[in-house]
Amino acid sequence: MSDNLSNKFRLRPMEKADLEVISHWFQDPEDVALFDRTSRVPLNQFQIEESWKAVFTAEGAGCKCWFVVENSSGEAVGLAGIESVSLVNRDAVVAMFVDKSARRTGVGIRATALVVDFAFRQLGLNRLTSYYRADNTSSRDLVARIGCQVEGTMREAWFADGQFHDMVVVGVLKGDWAKRRDALAAELSDDTQVSLGPNASAAWTWPPKCKSG
Repeated sequence: MSDNLSNKFRLRPMEKADLEVISHWFQDPEDVALFDRTSRVPLNQFQIEESWKAVFTAEGAGCKCWFVVENSSGEAVGLAGIESVSLVNRDAVVAMFVDKSARRTGVGIRATALVVDFAFRQLGLNRLTSYYRADNTSSRDLVARIGCQVEGTMREAWFADGQFHDMVVVGVLKGDWAKRRDALAAELSDDTQVSLGPNASAAWTWPPKCKSG
């Protein structure tokens, strides 16, 4: 990606029609097993629709929120979501997946930071949890940059590639994020931007010092 336009991404609410577009992401068992401990076999279209149906119901709206990450051409290049929202405990699980075609572009860290902002500023949550396979260094480095702290290791809790892997549990509190947010924004260049919605203001663009347009 060389020109400014191609480095602009946006988050928008996930739609049912997106399932057909992103279905090929769930066809690579090795890749999926690196990011999702529940996936073991490639999913067909019906199975994908069944596994995601709660996202599109009124009941599901209160406990999960998923966004599609689009490039400047309107092509889906990733997913970012908030799962298992508890309004009583004011916590949730944050998840991020980037298609192989868009990895190493910086979109993952920016999209995740934007979702974390959304969780704390818009949903009023106080804590976010995430999990990763111990050998997944990309996920490890991403959540560390967000300010997540390692809170424990579930030994041999993730089976993939014929062996058991440890699963690392991390968490970030609203107070942690308040301390980390400005430093992370300063670390990230304006060359790549991720915005929430088609007409996002600078307040909903990451890095937040960017101006929309």
